[in-house]
Amino acid sequence: MATTTKIRPRALVRASGGPRYAVALAVDALGTGLLRPFLLLYGVTVLRLSAPATGVAMTVGIVVGLVCMPAVGRWLDRGARSTVVAASMLVRVFGVALLLATPAGHVWLFGAAALFLGIGNQAWPAAHAALVATVAHGRERDGALAASRALRNAGLGVGALIATVCLAGGTTALQALAGVTGLAYLAAAALAWSVRLHARPAAAPTGDGAEESGRDGGAEDKAEESGKGSAKGKADEPAPRMPALLAANVIYVFCLNVPEIALPLVLVTQLHASPVWSAAIFVANTVLVVTLQVPVTVALSRFPRRTVLAFSGVVLAVSYLGFLAATSLGALGAPAVAAVSVVCTIGEIIYAGSATALVTALAPPGVLGRTLARFELSTGFGLAVSPAVITALAPHGPAALWGSLTAATLLSAFAVTA
Repeated sequence: MATTTKIRPRALVRASGGPRYAVALAVDALGTGLLRPFLLLYGVTVLRLSAPATGVAMTVGIVVGLVCMPAVGRWLDRGARSTVVAASMLVRVFGVALLLATPAGHVWLFGAAALFLGIGNQAWPAAHAALVATVAHGRERDGALAASRALRNAGLGVGALIATVCLAGGTTALQALAGVTGLAYLAAAALAWSVRLHARPAAAPTGDGAEESGRDGGAEDKAEESGKGSAKGKADEPAPRMPALLAANVIYVFCLNVPEIALPLVLVTQLHASPVWSAAIFVANTVLVVTLQVPVTVALSRFPRRTVLAFSGVVLAVSYLGFLAATSLGALGAPAVAAVSVVCTIGEIIYAGSATALVTALAPPGVLGRTLARFELSTGFGLAVSPAVITALAPHGPAALWGSLTAATLLSAFAVTA
């Protein structure tokens, strides 16, 4: 098929798994927004744990949760789709139940709750991408992935806004938010399971290769055409290693934590600006992702995904240099950082619209699950280490932080095209 240049809402909903699945995504995101941004606060205020102990327990939960990814990949390669998505939500229900049952001062039970929440959070992206790749093909799939990301960000933003308003209620409000989160996960799991989508193990969808042989003549589409044009893939073939792409993705993922970690740190500790600037940047980031993710992804569908992914690295690197310049502007530093953050968000949008789409295009059908699991391992690792790296570089000055991120991101962009 020719490149997708129009946005068709009904087609996007269908390609994303249908109306019930879209509702499941929205409910899941809303519940996640109610609790995930405030999990550290829950540990400190409700369970009376120290901030370092709470942070370590959360980090360990995220990192150990990555161990489940190979099993998730194999499960997906046996044909499971909506069942894996529902399972990733149900695991988080158990995590919330543990959280509510944890007595004050019990850091190990809190760590166990964080582990189950981490397993669900790590497993969901790969399961969701595999489900969308089964329903939609070619560039329609790219648009569907972008639409689901926009929907998820909208749900997260609304959930976080509701939770922020409710925080005035203190510890009781936090416990109530956790309970509502668990119910939201349970409802979302039921909706996702009701979709009843299952793929033939190692089977390829028909016609996808022909669709991908249009104007996008990138290497990834040739790989997709050769792998998916046949009637059946090889169930025992190894997943593509993609070392350069996976290594680059670890660096790319840092952009997701820039608005939440790097910019608040720079604004408060280096520019001595009001925390209101950090909140405004976070809100702007959410709004831009919700409104622009689909249009930008569709507009760039005329270019090879690998080229678009490399371009996103260049845009991110330019924004990092912009942040470096903004920190030298004194009183104008905070407004300048806010302005440059828009460029950073555009780079994030381009990255998010091309990275997972590229991986699903490169993956042979028989190992789609394992390939996505490897990719999510690199994403999870990048998300886990980026706070530590950012907070370690920041005290050494703006040049150390933004210069290092710029160099690493440009190197990653080059590795993607190599």
